[in-house]
Order: sequence, then C-alpha cells, then structure tokens
Amino acid sequence: MPIDATQPYDDQNVFAKILRGEIPNKTVYEDEWALAFHDINPQAPLHVLVIPKGPYVSWDDFSAKAPAEEIAGFIRAVGHVAREAGLVEPGYRLLANIGGHGHQEVPHLHVHVFAGRPLGPMLAR
Repeated sequence: MPIDATQPYDDQNVFAKILRGEIPNKTVYEDEWALAFHDINPQAPLHVLVIPKGPYVSWDDFSAKAPAEEIAGFIRAVGHVAREAGLVEPGYRLLANIGGHGHQEVPHLHVHVFAGRPLGPMLAR
C-alpha cells in the first residue's frame, strides 16, 4: 500500500529492521552510507535495492535533511553497485518511488536498480 512521504520516519519499517540486522538480506554492497541488497520479489533478472543508512522517508526528505557527505556517499554507493555488477554496458534503470502517486511502499528512501534484460518503456501505458 502506498505511503505518505510527508509523514515522520517510522523506525519499525522493514528497511530499518534490515539495517538493524533484525531481518536477513542478501547483501551486495555496504559502506558507511548505504546498504545494497537483492530484492526479495525481483521485477527483473537483476533487482537490487540501495538504501541510505540514515532515517529518511523519501528522496525529498533525504535531499532536504541529509548532509552533503551523506548524499554524495549514497549516490556513489548506487554507482558502485551498478559498476561492480557490470551494468554500465549494456545498461540499467534506477527507480525511486516517492509518496502515493509514485507508489512508494516502504517509508525509507530506497533506489531500485533493475537490469539483465531490455526494460521496455519507462512508464506503464
């Protein structure tokens, strides 16, 4: 169910629990700023989620409140995941859903990395 990205951070969300080690994951990459792991319900042959370690509900929340070094670290982590997986060529898609219209389902900022086949049009018709 889509969430309201303007609400305060909920530290009981599934990604917060993954960050605390309460829920296992298949980690792809981790550093001081981000954690990347395989999605449990993949929508492409390769589907990785990258989440910041800080408590941010959405891209809007993150871009407004995170310090510059945390923003840079998170964006670099996303790029690192793509490069290490060999996705730069032939290509990949990044997706961050925000709020109800964006169909965000977890109130913790996350970027989906999709790859492994041609992905088709950007939006469903």
